[in-house]
Amino acid sequence: MIGKRRRTRTRAGDTAPRGRGRLRAALATATTALLTATTLAALPQSTAHAADTLGAAAAGTGRYFGAAVAANHLGEAQYAATLNREFTSVTAENEMKWDALEPNRGSFTFSRADQIFDHARSRGMDVRGHTLVWHSQLPGWVSGLGANDLRSAMNHHITQVMTHYKGQIHSWDVVNEAFQDGGSGARRSSPFQDRLGDGFIEEAFRTARAADPAAKLCYNDYNTDGVNAKSNAVYNMVRDFKSRGVPIDCVGFQSHFNPNSPVPSDYRANLQRFADLGVDVQITELDIEGSGQAQATNYGNVVRACLAVTRCTGITVWGIPDKYSWRSSGTPLLFDDNYNKKPAYDAVLSALGGTPGGGDPGNPGDPDAACTATYTTAEQWSGGYNGKVTITAGNAPIRAWSVNVTMTPPQKVLTVWNGSPTWDGGGTVMTVRSSWNGSLAAGASTSFGFTVNGGNTPLPQVGACTAS
Repeated sequence: MIGKRRRTRTRAGDTAPRGRGRLRAALATATTALLTATTLAALPQSTAHAADTLGAAAAGTGRYFGAAVAANHLGEAQYAATLNREFTSVTAENEMKWDALEPNRGSFTFSRADQIFDHARSRGMDVRGHTLVWHSQLPGWVSGLGANDLRSAMNHHITQVMTHYKGQIHSWDVVNEAFQDGGSGARRSSPFQDRLGDGFIEEAFRTARAADPAAKLCYNDYNTDGVNAKSNAVYNMVRDFKSRGVPIDCVGFQSHFNPNSPVPSDYRANLQRFADLGVDVQITELDIEGSGQAQATNYGNVVRACLAVTRCTGITVWGIPDKYSWRSSGTPLLFDDNYNKKPAYDAVLSALGGTPGGGDPGNPGDPDAACTATYTTAEQWSGGYNGKVTITAGNAPIRAWSVNVTMTPPQKVLTVWNGSPTWDGGGTVMTVRSSWNGSLAAGASTSFGFTVNGGNTPLPQVGACTAS
């Protein structure tokens, strides 16, 4: 079993928060309903179409595929290009932890977290919030508080951070790693546990629900991937919360594996028993040490376990290339140090129903497969607009479609619905592929839409539709 770790972190260095109120105010009316509709995991997918990227393939199953991201790597061209091309969800690796956001009591620094958030949302990606209450990476001032001050500080931190991103974060890891390793099933000693007692977790979740009713609220932990004393303790807590109406929507399974802590044989069954309690399950920090076919087989098994559980809504790998992993010597990720796809990448893509090595889905040899793409502006306001692209099949049925949409800076796409977007390295060309709506009868139509911020002219350039 892997031990507890302290990841290398990047501390925010600025001293004044940058509010998001203007953006939320400008777009609130136009996007509130759309944001609900765009949650990939909420769209049931009856047919999984092949695709050639992780995010597109996962979207075809109704799930997201995400990565943990560090702000200081976003300026690296290959890092950003791989992120934009492959992933549909982002988790800040360290930038949303307590010591990064509130290094001094009551003084919040959001700039590094906002950098990741803005990059993701401008490219139509979901964002997972990680993490609000955790015993590690706490600024020193927290540990010195008495019980009443600590309770006030915890609730204030949750409220301020969630309000800053209100309506924009898909899921929050509200409490992280609150249980001990080993066979006791006991709570971990921490400032919160030691001074506030068992009730601090419930209080954190109730405070989080009040701060942002739209966000999914998760408990997240490691070494809970199989049925054991620790996962049983978490299971009993979730069951108790659900029976008493404590707001909990999801459970995160970190899934850090290595030869000494392999993927457990009851991994799928464990995910399912949590889902049967009425919560979503998410694989939140996946990495698997190793190389070659053995690593690829393990990755494929994890993905297939998630796909077998209806309420497993998405997978996040903890990093992009091996060289930036918190345990880089174990080469645990899907891309090597030079961003080459590893056998594990192909195994994941295949498990998701995708096509390793490129190529589009369906029947690429069918010469009659064709479609057209027509753009219209649905709504406009001073700072942006909602665009709609209608896809119409030609004289023969099609099984999948894709189309490029080119934006003109400073315009940025905030969100996309009814399609699976990926981006070029420059962040201006969005390729939207069919997700649940790829199969069209001859002459039939479907559509996807997107919200743009940064002005309402010029209109986007929509390329030719490609069908298969």
